[in-house]
Amino acid sequence: MIAYSRPFWPLFLHVLGAMVLVGSVLVAVICSWVGWRRPAVPALARTAFWSLVAVGIPAYLVFRVAAQLIYNDEKDAFGGSDPTWIGIGYGVSEPGLLVLLAAIGFAYWWKKTGKPVAPRIVAGLSSLYLVLLAIAWLAMSGKWG
Repeated sequence: MIAYSRPFWPLFLHVLGAMVLVGSVLVAVICSWVGWRRPAVPALARTAFWSLVAVGIPAYLVFRVAAQLIYNDEKDAFGGSDPTWIGIGYGVSEPGLLVLLAAIGFAYWWKKTGKPVAPRIVAGLSSLYLVLLAIAWLAMSGKWG
């Protein structure tokens, strides 16, 4: 019932973008963890890279723009101070873009060179980002604070 009183399209696009972003990062996590054992398989490197670039970046933009639209419409409802869950959302989404870009850079390096250390770095960065997204998801759905 609470969601009914909110603007539909920005909330829908925010959730859709976040879900697609989680999916693209999960694909990169799976490919890089498998590539940890088989770094010379070019299909894994290509899949991880294109998952993050072609799906992850547009999904990030959709979810972030929609989140900002919702925040601009609803910020007066919080009485001057933002709830904890909004702080967590900003704390994950803004530095998370840097982690996503770093993972893309190392996935590109893995795709071009096939070095055995590259999938390990991509696995670490994308796993870290997936955990951060899960924390933000829990904070948003539970409305912490």
